[in-house]
Amino acid sequence: MQVKKAVITAAAKAQRALPMQTLVDEHGTERSVLSLIVQEAVRAGIEDICVVVYPGDADPYSKLVQDSGARVRFIEQHEPRGYGHAVWCAREFTGGDAFLHLVGDHIYVGENGRSSARALVDTAEAEACAVSAVQVTRENLLPYFGAVGGQQIAGHPGLYRVETVIEKPTPTEAEQELVVPGLRSGYYLCFHGMHVLTPAVMDLLGTRDSRNVTLSSALAELAQREQYLALVQSGRRFDAGVKYGLFYAQLALALCGADRERVLAQLLEVVAAGSAQG
Repeated sequence: MQVKKAVITAAAKAQRALPMQTLVDEHGTERSVLSLIVQEAVRAGIEDICVVVYPGDADPYSKLVQDSGARVRFIEQHEPRGYGHAVWCAREFTGGDAFLHLVGDHIYVGENGRSSARALVDTAEAEACAVSAVQVTRENLLPYFGAVGGQQIAGHPGLYRVETVIEKPTPTEAEQELVVPGLRSGYYLCFHGMHVLTPAVMDLLGTRDSRNVTLSSALAELAQREQYLALVQSGRRFDAGVKYGLFYAQLALALCGADRERVLAQLLEVVAAGSAQG
């Protein structure tokens, strides 16, 4: 299995401005959020990218990725039927191929300059199956993420065979359904915002006729049909759509880049000034 295509979902009406927000990357270059996400896909060896957008957003978004190094096309989601439906809108683009999927409001900062998407794609190609990136997450953050439960694969630290998927579980649901051997009490495997998905996922999404189609429900069914894995990521994901999300992402990019020392010095000055005023 080779993964050379990617689907980025950026069609949520309430978050249309997020992909156009500008940050400074680790090299000191100003880039849009969408450009950073596309760059993550390119670093994973992706050659063709489809961005699913709100109607009318293709033209302004296309200007943000002209120098991406990949072939980028845009497809509109004409009905607001949810996240899973947005993925399904790219079905003709993906055809019968596996594909990397990234969400358009998350910024990924790998550990020690490593690409989170590259590690995910490498694992999916080696195991020839769907793989979701996950992160060990505290219980109080469960309302923000989908989560999985399963068993660790012997001899592969950080790799789990998924048995259960629940979208934004309650603590009670997580405790009953999503316990993962080896994790500390109160911690769970929550989605990292990127997946490598097989054509079977598109088939499953196409069978849903509700007004709010979720990807998690399709992944829950996929886990019962074929091998589906979860890979723990050491890098971090930042949701640009939450309060201070862009700030935290910018801080993470700055602290792993060429301007780290200067940024740290400025942070210390700000903290010291704030402490003095307090």
